[in-house]
Parts: sequence; structure tokens; C-alpha cells
Amino acid sequence: MLVRDAMSTMVLTIGPAHTLRQAARLMSARHVGAAIVLDCDTSGPGILTERDLLNSVGAGQDPDLETVCSHTTTDVVFASPSWTLEDAADAMAHGGFRHLIVLDERGEPVGVVSVRDIIRCWAPSRRHPASLAG
Repeated sequence: MLVRDAMSTMVLTIGPAHTLRQAARLMSARHVGAAIVLDCDTSGPGILTERDLLNSVGAGQDPDLETVCSHTTTDVVFASPSWTLEDAADAMAHGGFRHLIVLDERGEPVGVVSVRDIIRCWAPSRRHPASLAG
């Protein structure tokens, strides 16, 4: 199975000037654990994850004053839609992260693939509890 088969194509994009509270609200409303950060002053997209938000709040920083640009990961590993899920899982395991931005052949973001997406594809179909009894 390929990344294109598992990735979410409805991604959240935010700007670097958003506050962390704004980013958290948007991520919560969309039920996503990561947002793609687009900044015309950088060479490519970055990513803000729920872990970044947690680390900031845990450090006592004010989410109404902290901006996304101060917490964005810009040294990002990108995936291709044609990668296998094994390739994506290996990249995540070796890099210690749970999300990959997926770029098309022009270098434009077309999706995000997460550990959850990969597990959903690899896990056996859930059977009805009654079918497990016997």
C-alpha cells in the first residue's frame, strides 16, 4: 500500500503569525494532530504538531502570545505519494516523529500521513464483538 492510499488530503494550513491558541483551536476543530505552516519567507512548508503545542504550554508559555513561527519544525522530512507505507513508517521511526507532509512532484503539499493513518491501513478489519465469541 502506498502513502497516497493512506494520507489525509484535507489538510490544515496555517501561517507563522497565528498564535498557538489559534492553531490549537483550528487543529481541534478539524480533528488533526498537525498543521502545515506556510511561510513565504522560507524555502518550504513547516509543520506544527500537537507535541509542539504541548511542549510550549508545559514550559509555561502563554498560548495567546506565542506565535506559530517560534514553534514550527522547519527541518522537515517529506514523503512522496508513491512511497510505500513501510517507507513512511521507517522515516517516522528513525526521525522520532508521527506526521509526514506529503509533497507532489512540484514540491507542493498534497497531504499529511500520520502513524494513525498507517495503523488504520495495517490493522485487520474490526470484527463484530459477537463474532469473536465463538
